[in-house]
Amino acid sequence: MEIQEGPLEQPYIEDVEEIINPLEIFEPFPKITRLSRECMITEKIDGTNAQICITPEGKMLVGSRTRWLTPEADNFGFAAWARTNEHALLTGLAIGRHYGEWWGGKIQRGYGVADKRFSLFNAKRWTECTPPACCSVVPILYNGPFDTVAIGRVMAELKASGSQAAPGYMNPEGIVMYFQGIYFKKTFEYDEKGKYANVATQSPSVA
Repeated sequence: MEIQEGPLEQPYIEDVEEIINPLEIFEPFPKITRLSRECMITEKIDGTNAQICITPEGKMLVGSRTRWLTPEADNFGFAAWARTNEHALLTGLAIGRHYGEWWGGKIQRGYGVADKRFSLFNAKRWTECTPPACCSVVPILYNGPFDTVAIGRVMAELKASGSQAAPGYMNPEGIVMYFQGIYFKKTFEYDEKGKYANVATQSPSVA
């Protein structure tokens, strides 16, 4: 390996393939993201994660958080609902994946409504166009610079006034913050360890 002399006497590597130790490959320090940027806060709805995928060929796929669904292998009736509303979804949603929450009825806390509903997550996009009539959008609670004081205020107002997704329901789950391309969540219950932490750590009972 040739060495190029210079003020810093650093090795000059002509052929990267000769490197045995990957630490010898130069990596720059990443740029630091600025904190004072737009943050959108929406209500976190307690249901089950769902998605509609529209392909360029005009095919509609329906999924949960972990798998594709069919009316025969469904998740709380979401695939059956999507098939019933297929025309509206195909014409009202663009090509791509559309994530949302399938909620109401007997899913999780239910929100005191008998029917099930699909609320789209990408709230900012749907402020610029109209979603399909069969869909709703998660309520926007704040849109402005990232601010921990604002986050606390939004949580307090949501707790006091109840759910905006289901007006009159006074036990909302929490909020979702979309900031710098990443989703964060904060809930009123189990926020430190997560909803299912106790279930995962429980030991089998002994009779």
